[in-house]
Amino acid sequence: MERCALVIAGAAGEGIQTIGDIVARCFLRQGYPVFATSEFESRIRGGNSCVRLRVTDAPQNAPISAADVLLAVNPQAHSHFRRHLRRGGVVIAEEPIAGDGARVVNVPFHDLAMEHGGARIYANAVAAGALCGIVGLPFANLEAILRHTFAGRGAETIDANTVSAKAGYSVALEQSADRPAVDLPARANRYAFASAHEVIPIAAAAAGCRFIAAYPMSPSTGIITAFARHPEWNVFAEQAEDEIAAINMALGASAAGARAMTATSGGGFALMAEGISLAGMIETPVVVVVAQRPGPATGLPTRTAQEDLLFVLRAGHGEFPRAVLAPSDPQSAIDATVRAFDLADRYQIPVILLTDQFLADSRFSLDRLALPETIPGVRFADPDAINTYARYRHTESGVSPRLYIGQSRHPVVLDSDEHTEEGHITEDLDAVRPKMVAKRLEKTRRLRREMAQPFAQGIADAELVLVGWGSTRGAIDEAVARLRDEGRRVGSLHFTELWPLPEFELPPGPRYVTVEGNATGQLAQLLAAARGHVLDGTISRVDGLPVDAHTILKELE
Repeated sequence: MERCALVIAGAAGEGIQTIGDIVARCFLRQGYPVFATSEFESRIRGGNSCVRLRVTDAPQNAPISAADVLLAVNPQAHSHFRRHLRRGGVVIAEEPIAGDGARVVNVPFHDLAMEHGGARIYANAVAAGALCGIVGLPFANLEAILRHTFAGRGAETIDANTVSAKAGYSVALEQSADRPAVDLPARANRYAFASAHEVIPIAAAAAGCRFIAAYPMSPSTGIITAFARHPEWNVFAEQAEDEIAAINMALGASAAGARAMTATSGGGFALMAEGISLAGMIETPVVVVVAQRPGPATGLPTRTAQEDLLFVLRAGHGEFPRAVLAPSDPQSAIDATVRAFDLADRYQIPVILLTDQFLADSRFSLDRLALPETIPGVRFADPDAINTYARYRHTESGVSPRLYIGQSRHPVVLDSDEHTEEGHITEDLDAVRPKMVAKRLEKTRRLRREMAQPFAQGIADAELVLVGWGSTRGAIDEAVARLRDEGRRVGSLHFTELWPLPEFELPPGPRYVTVEGNATGQLAQLLAAARGHVLDGTISRVDGLPVDAHTILKELE
């Protein structure tokens, strides 16, 4: 059941992320799952930004635009976001405003902050208190979260935040006649709360990653900064001068025996294309996170999209094997990260984790969030069992015994030119070149057989099947549930392992429509080109906002 949806709106630099995080944790403490999304403009100060909180009885990890309560930190925020407020909703604002049919609660954030906390900086605590009061969260929850949040700032800061929040809480309740807008009885339920990009570094470290090089590029930056903040993970983090250096540093670390990765967005990955091709030629494993945002060029650097699927499949000149995985939520991101390092190591290939701004910044409530029980280790050959070493020795699988540089007395020769089995440059066009091409591509044929099938839901009796990939899964699941509640025979197929496309057949009968955050139906194109499945259409969203159930249902109508 839907409990409430909140929008916390203001300008960049006004602390709305902090308010959103504190209030979200108050709901979690009360026993309710929260789905939190962020919408912000590409600027340090000003503009119109917001945090959306969706509170439900069971985890519903899909975005929603409608709101029951709008906390407007400034008048411009109210003007920009009031269109999302449901009829009969509540607006919390500092100054008297026209309610347009909504109930308006006036809370003088800055005056109360000065009066109770002694500084305007505590206005956010006042606002968080007012919001908790309106929705009926116990003040004890808020006080506990504030004390935890500011534990390292000293008793004076904790007390100032607490008394300021209490003032906002009391003023909001007084104007509501002590009748909260939402019924939230305490529950014993507990949920994990995280974004996909928060857990990818943890999963990578657990999977044995020991090196990352990256150049900061939104929305991927949080991955390398997480490693930098946690030296106890034993991962060497290097901020490279650009993305060309980053991919080559990662390949160098991998050649020297360390599991290695890099992280970027579409524009940075464009610079990495030659390095990806190098990885294919020297058969050196590397994991690359590509966090998508709208393009072309700089595009919308703080918005979300699914525009780079076909790009990452073909980036890098020549023909060589790679794998592309697209997680759909934090647990999926953990599993995909561990699998990426394993596939890269076993097949000696680049593996791309395709995420996006939505997965980077949205925080999901999950019943379970855990690493896999077993994590495969690195697979190196035993140098003592080798008499004469050939780095690219032909094998039935196409995967050669791998030693790392400096591991033993055996020289490890890596060459970006076409090469012999020993790694030396060759111009033998009759024998060596065709065999090396076949050797590399044999990996793709074998890899395809172990790629995961798309997750199928309700397709046995379906007349319509929604097909998606990556971050659209929550929205598709919600749309399918709503349509089936109406008696519509609708199902879904969702891909998290996109290349090589797994071997599967679409059951005949239903209409198949992809749901994608791009204009051209890139998954639909891929299915047609690689598997011969010509689908019946695409539902697209290209405005930089995440695909939601409302968009899907509106397009279907």
